[in-house]
Amino acid sequence: MRSPLAGTLQSLTVRNFRLFAAGQLVSVAGTWMMVVAQDWLVLSLTGDSGTALGLVTALQFAPLLLFTLYAGGLADRYDKRRLLMAANLVSGVLALLLGVMVLTGTAGLWHVCLFALGLGVVNAVEVPTRMSFVSELVGADLLPNASALSAAYFNVARVVGPALAGLLIGWFGTATVMLLNAVSYLATVAALRAMRPAELHRSERRPGRAPVMDGVRHMATRRDLLLPMILVAVVGMLGFNFQLTLPLLAKTEFHAEAAAFGLLTTAFAAGSLLAAFVTTRRRGRPAAGVVIGSALAAGVLQSAAGLAPTYAWAAVLLLCTGFGSLYFAQAANHRIQLGTDPAYRGRVMALYTLVFQGTTPLGALLIGALSERYGARAGLLAGGGATLLAALAVLAAHLRTGRPRTSLIRTSHGGTHHDHPADSDRARPGRFGGGAQGDRPGGPRRLRP
Repeated sequence: MRSPLAGTLQSLTVRNFRLFAAGQLVSVAGTWMMVVAQDWLVLSLTGDSGTALGLVTALQFAPLLLFTLYAGGLADRYDKRRLLMAANLVSGVLALLLGVMVLTGTAGLWHVCLFALGLGVVNAVEVPTRMSFVSELVGADLLPNASALSAAYFNVARVVGPALAGLLIGWFGTATVMLLNAVSYLATVAALRAMRPAELHRSERRPGRAPVMDGVRHMATRRDLLLPMILVAVVGMLGFNFQLTLPLLAKTEFHAEAAAFGLLTTAFAAGSLLAAFVTTRRRGRPAAGVVIGSALAAGVLQSAAGLAPTYAWAAVLLLCTGFGSLYFAQAANHRIQLGTDPAYRGRVMALYTLVFQGTTPLGALLIGALSERYGARAGLLAGGGATLLAALAVLAAHLRTGRPRTSLIRTSHGGTHHDHPADSDRARPGRFGGGAQGDRPGGPRRLRP
């Protein structure tokens, strides 16, 4: 009889995924150290300006809004492993250059903005490529487990990174943290180089062309994909601005030092980590109600965190908020991926990245300005309220349509035509690489908030 732990860690039996997870753990820890250092640097340079912090955040995510759909086509056409190696090397060079400038005392706000923009361009290619690469590492059956484990190691790094960054900033300053982040990218590059390409689960052929609009049309004709995608868009833009709201809450409301600021971020990440481990047990495609219900819970918890009267209460409520937010992100991700035709996976996940992370510039500017005018709590309350309203609207749309009538769309694969329900909640195993709730999964995957 297989132990529950063995089921939770099943994807780690695959050598290529073990290498990838180890490299990502080091690299993402460095990235979160960089997030704390960059935010601390911006607040120090500008006298705790929420608008300036919102501007830097917006610049870092703006390229996702502009280039991600095109990058999804690249991921469908070219070798994802080589694309990821190139993206990580460029990110490491950018972090190194900014760290050197901070170390020499020549970095100003406009330099930080410029490097944030450059990193955003790289991320526009890296994020959808990485998301769709996991399916090549483990294959269809292990995809939900691998997706949840990816979220788990991401949040382990998110726990360790900010806490370590807070200590290192206090001891050595922000430049040291940035230089360590530059080195951390080499871990992912080394892991990718050490993989055995013959063991990757690649499709037999890549499309010669991968028009972006084909992926958009595929998603738009599927109501069971469209509704969660709309919810992800609103929540991603207004509800997932924690990179902006948490440092402001720590520094302006509770007057925390660097170490305490890092620990507040760590509390949020710890809740996310717990949710990631919970979702490793998921088998099959989550129902629409799970996605909507988790969004409602995330909205309530974020609003409560915005009302926290003390630092200790804020830490507790942010831990709960982290759990609810990551659980929603995973549920929405699995519902979309396990219902997507593998031929469109890169482009659909690029669209997912666009609406989840690419809309952050708009939300960051709005939440940053709101926080500067009314205080850091207003940013959390606005994000929680927007999440609640979006979830209620999608719930109303879901209940109004009920179980849709099956309309048949004829598609062609290898010269053979197949009829399948355009709006059905239940994706056929094999056709879309994954089943509905209770069926054996076998399709896409993913995650990074």
